[in-house]
Amino acid sequence: MRSTRHALIAGAAATALLATACSGAGAGGSSGGGQSINVLMVGNPQMEDIAKLTKDSFTKETGIKVNFTVLPENELRDKVTQDIATQAGQYDVATIGAYEVPIWEKNGWLHELGSYADKDKSFDEADLLKPMVQSLSGSDGKLYALPFYGESSFLMYRKDVFAEKGLTMPEHPTWQQVAGLAAEADGAEPGMKGICLRGLPGWGELGAPLTSVVNTFGGTWFTKDWKPEVNTGGFKEATKFYVDLVRKHGEAGAPQAGFTECLNGMSQGKVAMWYDATSAAGSLEDPSSSKAAGKIGYAYAPTVRTKSSGWLWAWAWAMPKTTKKADAASKFMLWASGKKYEKLVGEKLGWARVPAGKRASTYEIPQYKKAAASFGDITLKSIQQADPSNPGTQPRPTVGIQFVAIPEFQDLGTKVTQEISAAIAGKTSVDKALDDGQKLAEDVAKNHQ
Repeated sequence: MRSTRHALIAGAAATALLATACSGAGAGGSSGGGQSINVLMVGNPQMEDIAKLTKDSFTKETGIKVNFTVLPENELRDKVTQDIATQAGQYDVATIGAYEVPIWEKNGWLHELGSYADKDKSFDEADLLKPMVQSLSGSDGKLYALPFYGESSFLMYRKDVFAEKGLTMPEHPTWQQVAGLAAEADGAEPGMKGICLRGLPGWGELGAPLTSVVNTFGGTWFTKDWKPEVNTGGFKEATKFYVDLVRKHGEAGAPQAGFTECLNGMSQGKVAMWYDATSAAGSLEDPSSSKAAGKIGYAYAPTVRTKSSGWLWAWAWAMPKTTKKADAASKFMLWASGKKYEKLVGEKLGWARVPAGKRASTYEIPQYKKAAASFGDITLKSIQQADPSNPGTQPRPTVGIQFVAIPEFQDLGTKVTQEISAAIAGKTSVDKALDDGQKLAEDVAKNHQ
């Protein structure tokens, strides 16, 4: 696993209405001639930006009308999985990520995109960061999704609050140090909590940061031979640590807090620290929507037993095999993932808001380097250091840092995080949540042992 910048998200309905208004159309029927496409995408700030910019740039240049449907992450995952798996064919383009691509390519659900990228010399496929290309390629080595933006994870903190409290954030903190700092920063300003950590159920919501913590505590969902370890060892230690930290010093309403809620909390000065996606930095540094702009410091993802612990993700454009408008859809995707679009965002909306983390050249643009001076370098290095094949302290049965690359994980991760979220809410214990999770994982393991 993701608020508008001029007006932070007040809810899913507001997001959808904003995107519909900016794109000039809803997600309804397409016109003929291949000049209208339906795009389904997650309601993150970068996607809201493209919904605002498309009509007066891409559509004006190509004549191709884009009908956007924007949904919160959990709803997006359900909707896109249902549409593509059942081959309903409602959408021509959808945002998916590193988890879905290899599985859906294997199932024959996605259109290969490498050939389109090769034909468009201005796209410059060689400029894409290698980890992004690898995570979005199929078993045949071809691209099956084009990255819109890439991310790892890091720790964000209020430099001014830390200075006032006499606190020092290490460049490479441990989770134990973070817990101590959260306790010190809790209540530093009226209503301010020490840290924000996702508590909203979902394999890509609570599951993403939690699994990265599990990895560095020495835990894993499954051993190399598919033995589940959900209720033992590093998994149990990490989960108890995570739940204890968020219950003691975390944000208000933590069981309902996902990426968007933590972004809002950090932007509005309600939390002193936040561990989450590197892609959040652009929003946090936008003075038009963030009260904390210019006051935030960035540190590498906290560790315990591993050298690094940042996750690896890309929100990317994919084309379902069912589309009848492949040419129009590919033109949109190549534009949205291209250098020209990055320049458009920088000039129209501000360089800190460029959807970065996917191209090496982005980090050489003078305007972007200046706007992203506080977070650009650490973002790039975090992405480059991420190792999906070896993210923990023991061998894994699949690739993936914050997920297990099997079809069943979407359901497994969501159900287990529902139990853990209930533990954060005080409705159950961590022990019971993980014991229930272990049984679910054992059922999944039977399909692979």
